[in-house]
Amino acid sequence: MKRLSDAQSFQAQAMADRAAGLTTALVPTMGFFHEGHLSLMRWAREHADRVYVSLFVNPTQFGPSEDLDAYPADLERDARLAEEAGVDLLFTPTREDVYAPDHATWVEIPELGKHLCGASRPVHFRGVATIVTILLNLAQPTLAVFGQKDWQQLAIIRRMVRDLHIPTTIMGSPIVREADGLAMSSRNVYLTAAERALAPGLQRGLQHIATLAESGEHDAEALKQALQAFYAKHVPGGDIDYLELVDPENIQPVQTLTGPTLAAVAVRLGKARLIDNLLLLGGE
Repeated sequence: MKRLSDAQSFQAQAMADRAAGLTTALVPTMGFFHEGHLSLMRWAREHADRVYVSLFVNPTQFGPSEDLDAYPADLERDARLAEEAGVDLLFTPTREDVYAPDHATWVEIPELGKHLCGASRPVHFRGVATIVTILLNLAQPTLAVFGQKDWQQLAIIRRMVRDLHIPTTIMGSPIVREADGLAMSSRNVYLTAAERALAPGLQRGLQHIATLAESGEHDAEALKQALQAFYAKHVPGGDIDYLELVDPENIQPVQTLTGPTLAAVAVRLGKARLIDNLLLLGGE
């Protein structure tokens, strides 16, 4: 596995691969890999001739009171895991490799970013869209793979790629969970033992309202109240950032379920902010 930190060198390698007629796949990450990341890499390995993984803790998607300085990191462990997953190139730039000192260009998709995580993290998706655009410009991949745990992020990136005519196919990969249902996340290391025991309740609550929806309860407010009551009972101490039912494509809140609807939640447990989602009335 090749390791590069210089952006121009990465771009030159990616362009050479494309010029050689190879199918390429990019997996953008912020590192501290878990099985969710590795599943994306393995999917990319099955579908592309060359697999690139970027590892960059992007400062522009963190708010002033968020965990940029504390974000977990272990580069050598990550490099070993990436190589074992079949990655061909690991791109590990510094901030200076990515952003010029007078960087002044931003990518925004405001309508898709104003609800859910965008409501409490107002600069987050501007930073995400900008860094993903930069990475896609550098790698020019045939495919780019993202996890569905960050469903809103995936919807924003798909819209951005469509609107800007970026010639990359965006693939969404299902959420990878622990045996007890907790969605895997690098930030799960923040959980204490007691908090970790409560955390699977996020998914169980989503499954609870999925059952209600399948049984005929299609009023969004009633489902949200049922979910809030479930969390009050089964995730005591959890501080709800949001729980919403939205259209899965445009991320706008719905009042009545008329088809597949995304139930999305963010709950703080101690130092950890956990997100999860489930598609209601989604069929198979």
